[in-house]
Amino acid sequence: MNELIKIFYFSFTSAALLLSVLGLWFTIVIPGIDRWSKRFFLSYFIIFMLCCLSGLCEAVFQFYPVPVGVLYFILLLESLLLSLPLPMLTAYLLHCCGESIRRSKLFRTVLGLWFVYFGMLISAFFHSGFAYATSDMAYHRGPFYSLLLLPLIAIQLFNLAGAVLGRKRFSHKTFLSFLFAIVPMTVALVFQIFFDVFPLIDISVVFSTLSMYSFILSDQIEQDQRRQREIANQRASIMVLQMRPHFIYNTMTSIYCLCDQDPQLARRVVMDFTTYLRKNFTAIASPALIPFSSELEHTRAYLAVEQVLYEDSLSVEYDTQYTWFRVPPLTLQPIVENAVKHGRNPYSGLFSIFIRTRKTESGSEIVVMDNGSGFDPSDDSEQHLTLDNIRQRLELMCGGSLTITPRDGGGTVVTLTIPDNTVQ
Repeated sequence: MNELIKIFYFSFTSAALLLSVLGLWFTIVIPGIDRWSKRFFLSYFIIFMLCCLSGLCEAVFQFYPVPVGVLYFILLLESLLLSLPLPMLTAYLLHCCGESIRRSKLFRTVLGLWFVYFGMLISAFFHSGFAYATSDMAYHRGPFYSLLLLPLIAIQLFNLAGAVLGRKRFSHKTFLSFLFAIVPMTVALVFQIFFDVFPLIDISVVFSTLSMYSFILSDQIEQDQRRQREIANQRASIMVLQMRPHFIYNTMTSIYCLCDQDPQLARRVVMDFTTYLRKNFTAIASPALIPFSSELEHTRAYLAVEQVLYEDSLSVEYDTQYTWFRVPPLTLQPIVENAVKHGRNPYSGLFSIFIRTRKTESGSEIVVMDNGSGFDPSDDSEQHLTLDNIRQRLELMCGGSLTITPRDGGGTVVTLTIPDNTVQ
């Protein structure tokens, strides 16, 4: 029976070691986490790995006897290493709350409790009241062994209280990560008072740390994506605010001339230009996806004004019966404006734009085709920045994509794909 218990302990300690190595590897290779957190988890997993190695040595010594002093030292080292992450967890908690670690009463209290535990651990090396080992490599708990665990349990309770009280200062996922890191180990320490479950403590702590790391990593990736969306939306807003002055000037001049020549057309241009401006400024205040029908209205208004300005040199054709999906604001209209601005050649005859939408197996598709001067991928110009910004917002806001291909016979084809999860 003792042999089975030894094999059981050896297996659990080996599993805990593998998990700690896995956590260390993930921390090193996976990007997306800030430098402070990366250093914290590197230290965290290295300490757990050393703790598991010392536990593994203890398990091996059960099969191959060594001097009792060596076994005492291994037990002391394992117990010390297992306690170090507790005040580290307090420091990380305070970091997430934005509090100073040096000035924190919570950290000073936890550090004081850890030194109490350290003093008791050192005395256990010389006094059999806490724990002792016999010549047959058997490990025995003394009458005061439970007192040795009380400072660690108290530290975890303080950490739990700090996480609960500071939960409003960090995200829901970060709060869950602290619960995963604190609760299992606290339960395991309480069990250790009554039963010898040291290898279970090792594996539960490493598993909890992996869960904590996963939550923190996921949360920070989400925050980074949120910042990227905000940057992309700000770029789109700046693009709206930097409307071409000559476009506004030419529109107002045309309206002025049409007031005498064709008052009815002048009124229509005023309405189209008003719709264009209203949609522009509405898009600035809309960080979420909007119905494609709204974006299409914006585009129609813009092209209607341009057709009046360019008279018979601009042709527009629509095949947009399918509009039952959502897109980021300022998606279609800037592509069309980009085509008119950079693709139209006043000496090449009629400039045509064709806009089509259709339902696909994976979602929705928008195609903007023109017969203009084409798109040069090596040209690092304003039109590249416009399309790159739209591509980035599509990826971040709805998982969509934008591709640019040459059109047969000259011109450019811009294709946007929108996944099914954006259907209205």
